[in-house]
Amino acid sequence: MYRYVARRLAEGVVTLLALSLLVFGSVHLTGSPEYFLIRGSEDVTPEIYAMVRKQLGLDKPFIVQYYIFLKRVVTKLDFGQSTYHQRSVRTMMMERIPNTLQLAGAGLLLGILLGVPLGILSAVKRDSIFDKAGKLFAVAGMAAPQFWLAIMLILLFGATLKWLPTYGKGDLSNLVLPALSLGLSLAAAYMRLARSSMLEVLDSEYVRFARIKGLRERQVIWKHAARNAVNPLLTFGGLSLAGLLNGSIVVEVIFAWPGVGRLMLEGVVQRNFPLVEGTILVSAFFFIVTSFIVDVLYGYADPRIRVG
Repeated sequence: MYRYVARRLAEGVVTLLALSLLVFGSVHLTGSPEYFLIRGSEDVTPEIYAMVRKQLGLDKPFIVQYYIFLKRVVTKLDFGQSTYHQRSVRTMMMERIPNTLQLAGAGLLLGILLGVPLGILSAVKRDSIFDKAGKLFAVAGMAAPQFWLAIMLILLFGATLKWLPTYGKGDLSNLVLPALSLGLSLAAAYMRLARSSMLEVLDSEYVRFARIKGLRERQVIWKHAARNAVNPLLTFGGLSLAGLLNGSIVVEVIFAWPGVGRLMLEGVVQRNFPLVEGTILVSAFFFIVTSFIVDVLYGYADPRIRVG
């Protein structure tokens, strides 16, 4: 198990290094940010452009720029200064990360609390009205685009009923609609996965044997079936959390939620190299760490798949 954990850690570090090179190169292919920073200014000469490039460190060869960037990140966890805001990228991200964690955590919690019980109930009550309603919810939830769902929630609860605020971050009421936008789509996926996993376990031999022994149905479902059906849910839970941390850009923009996703989009629009690189690498770090934790928990949840 220890060798497996060490190997997964090494793979994560290599993946992060490769991604840093890919992101650094891709961002620099979009063009130089000095044209964005001083566009519209009068009497801009080539000498001024050259001076700005030197101040930003863009006059050095690409490999030298990447080495300086990587050394600064590894030794000091410093992603540089935002070329647009003239602030430390690390400081800006530390201000936004708690907001993204709050939104992603609320969406994941809602998805689990709503989707998993519906999936288990749908599997236990196979082909009943509950099963049909659950499958309809799953199909509708996974088919509805997230931006459309967010707009519908704003129109219903914000514009029509005026029950909830529709933008910004204030008290918990500001969190409800963004969390619903993320959680409902996730609940549909959880429902389908929980249902299929439970159906497979309920048809297994050891569940039939438990029923033959005379165990109560509730004990059969929760102690034997649900426990063995949790592995796919555990894997999907970790990956979905990482996906929410990285993929909530649309929701953050629609609801003006001050998170990392919205900060990343601002960096792209502003051609802000340090900000884009920092937000993408932090998002990748979250994904790799979450995947690593899921792999380790997977081994402890099911002794059959532990690696010696």
